[in-house]
This record gives sequence, C-alpha cells and structure tokens, in this order.
Amino acid sequence: MSVTANKRSSMAFFSDPADQYCHRVRIVLAEKGVTVDVVNVEPDNHPQELAEANPYNSVPTLLDRDLVLYEPNIMMEYLDERFPHPPLLPVYPVARANSRLLMYRIQRDWSVLVDILTNPKSPAAAVTKARKELRESLVGVSPVFAEMPFFMSDEFSLVDCCLAPILWRLPKLGIELPRQAKPMQDYMDRIFAREGFVGSLSAAERDMQ
Repeated sequence: MSVTANKRSSMAFFSDPADQYCHRVRIVLAEKGVTVDVVNVEPDNHPQELAEANPYNSVPTLLDRDLVLYEPNIMMEYLDERFPHPPLLPVYPVARANSRLLMYRIQRDWSVLVDILTNPKSPAAAVTKARKELRESLVGVSPVFAEMPFFMSDEFSLVDCCLAPILWRLPKLGIELPRQAKPMQDYMDRIFAREGFVGSLSAAERDMQ
C-alpha cells in the first residue's frame, strides 16, 4: 500500500522527501498499510503547524491525535505497537534486544557517514573519508547477507527499515559496490522489490537511482 501525501487523516507525518531518517519511518508506514497524511517539508521552509507541535521544529515528526513524536526510532517502534500486523520486531525479549542493538549499530557505523555525505557543509576531506569508510564497511559485512534473507533475520524487520534507506542512496552518494559484495546486492534486490518499500518512496528518492 502506498503512503500518499494528498489525503488528510487523523495521523500526519512531516517528512523531508530526501532524508534517510524520514524514509525509514515511511517504510514502516507503508509496510503496515497505515493511512497517513505525509506532509513534505522543505529544509528551509517548515510549516507553522510543525513549529507549534515539535519544540525542535525538525523532521521527521509524527502526529497521531494528541501524540507528537520527533525521534525516528521511537516512531518506528510506536507504529509497530500501534499497528501490530505485520510485526516488525521479534516477540521474545532477547531477540528484540538484539534487533535494537543492530539498529543502534547501523546508526553509529553507517547512518552518521551518510549524514556527512549528504550535508552540503561537510568539508571535502570529510566527504572523501566518509565515502571510503562506508563503502569498505558495507563490503566487509556483505557475506553476512548470504546467511539469511534479511539482515540477521529470517523476517523483514525494523532493522531492514533502517538499513534500506542507506543502501538505496548509494548511487546518489557516489558509492558503487564491487562484485564481491553480491550477497548484499541480492539483499538490496529483495528489499527494493517489496511493495512496502516501493510505496515508501518519495519523488526525490525515485530520482536517486
């Protein structure tokens, strides 16, 4: 089910169409088939409604009636609990903790590098270093993706929702994976073909490929 931006509902999602953190939440919304009003926000032109709802005036921001959330991973877990089917976190505490740890590692090891690469104010030397680190790290972990259909799991999860926006942006970031990263390429093909992923894409993200 596609996440649309033209039908007002009780739930609204303020989103930067090109931002990796907004994208991960849009994937969850699409996977769950949630009816939501996606409000595309330009970086330098935030609507008054967003400033009034979120003390940081930042995106992503999720409004669900009287609830306001403005941290992407909290939004993702809230949506998984609010709309339990299909579940995107394991049932058992140990498995859930491991999933959360993987999300943390994606953030710490890869998302921060994407932030450097997408920040127009990043120094050229920092961009070059971040691009090299991201490519080498992804290539290094690629064999793991040959073991299970999803990232360290037999089921699609919030972990994949965090990773997929990074991998989708690789061409835009100037990163081409080598032939030895085929397990990761195969994983990308599986993820990018999912109905939920396709439905999550903004026009700006479709242009990244």
